[in-house]
Amino acid sequence: MNGDPTFLTIAQASRMIADKTLSPVELTQACLSRMEAVDAALCSFITPTPELALAQARAAEAEIARDGPRGPLHGIPYSLKDIYETAGIRTTGQSRVLADYVPTQDCPAQQALQAAGGVLLGKTTTWEFAHGGPSWDVVAPPAHNPWNTARHPAGSSSGSGAAIAAGLCPASMGSDTGGSIRMPAAACGISGIKPTYGRVSRRGVLPNSFSHDHTGPMAWTSEDLAILLGVVAGHDPLDPGSARHPVPDYRAALNGDLRGLKIGVPWAWMEAEAPISPGSRQALDHALDVLRGLGAIVQPITLPSLLAYNDCKRVIAMAELFSIHQHTLRNAPDLLGASLRYRIIGGALLRAEDYVQAMRMRAELAAAMQAAFEQVDLIVTHCAEPAGKLEPTSPHWMFSQPNYTTPFNSAGNPALSVCNGFDADGMPYSLQIAGRLFDEATVLRAGDAYEKATAWRSRRPDIAALAAEAASRRGDGAAPADARPGARPIATSPATA
Repeated sequence: MNGDPTFLTIAQASRMIADKTLSPVELTQACLSRMEAVDAALCSFITPTPELALAQARAAEAEIARDGPRGPLHGIPYSLKDIYETAGIRTTGQSRVLADYVPTQDCPAQQALQAAGGVLLGKTTTWEFAHGGPSWDVVAPPAHNPWNTARHPAGSSSGSGAAIAAGLCPASMGSDTGGSIRMPAAACGISGIKPTYGRVSRRGVLPNSFSHDHTGPMAWTSEDLAILLGVVAGHDPLDPGSARHPVPDYRAALNGDLRGLKIGVPWAWMEAEAPISPGSRQALDHALDVLRGLGAIVQPITLPSLLAYNDCKRVIAMAELFSIHQHTLRNAPDLLGASLRYRIIGGALLRAEDYVQAMRMRAELAAAMQAAFEQVDLIVTHCAEPAGKLEPTSPHWMFSQPNYTTPFNSAGNPALSVCNGFDADGMPYSLQIAGRLFDEATVLRAGDAYEKATAWRSRRPDIAALAAEAASRRGDGAAPADARPGARPIATSPATA
């Protein structure tokens, strides 16, 4: 094909691959070239796998030429947040604790993506063990926001969000314990869905909080999320948190029809408890008008306190975080970044009764959420404010700042973040759409309809400016992006092919 394919969606690229107007090798080479050109400015990849990717792309091209595509992901490049275990490829969790950890098995999500014919470009930057915040005292530098590299890309699936927005890869897998898929999706202007708890296996994914962790896809559009979720969703009998529930055809559900759909808006969260900025309120009001124009019925809804959901989750997650990392904290605390170390210590101070009472409270809050979904089909909120300065966060930040994403982790409901316009500085606004348990199809249908009714998907970061900044950071303008500190390319080998 003529032109740059890096900004194609999965849906667009898969159609072109199927009709032989785009080669998987051509697409993969374009993504790798973009990575080399700009990632010194983004630090979105911690472990690129260029040789493996090209080998998989060539194999996909040959198979498609012979037998046709296995499905819409065949020959499509993707990345994995660096907490997904990959055979023969290091999985660090962005921590010095696991700086040289090389798993011997792929996690089920990676197995599914490979079975679908995907092309692995590498592992993307995260916060330390998907929790610590942007840190400079861990195994590699934090990711930057491609819309403005002085801004943060949120977290903890930060590299995934940055890489997708800048066209380094069209797809990634992230994780979400309190918003870690949706927050980077919001900050980077992409789409990301936290599926229902247990919808996608978490086995082989480094844990943060056993009772709140979710795994799910990130991409440029809701349609692409539907494709990815259809590949990775399903019951895993070896994951004790996995749900045995039928997986629908998510892409087939994207019919654009929102007529009669009831959407509830918990205004008290955004007006009284944690007021959103005037710009975000204007963007939210506009989005609700668009949804009304598509036939949806928008009505106010009352839910338990936003602070109650946040406080309950924090107690549970802190206790579980300590249970996961207590050995390292006691025996090798210097290997942990200061931000994460502080948070682990907080969990050590909780009493058993605090954890038990928080779990009881969570059950009540989750029941209230499900009761609300007896009145409405979807709940829509502001997702997050536009990204601010990239800098170390206060150790108290995660204990004092409520967010709008955590309630759906506590309740287990699927929730999606989509781009909702841009502020005066060119930073993305965001919209959160949540649905009933295991009804990702309706959530994605609403997100897809909204995206297609607005112009936000046609706007991308300035790649020329990113390339110039990357060249400046490299010094001579020639060294590849994976030469930055902490990044290590992995060559193809029998263990990784």
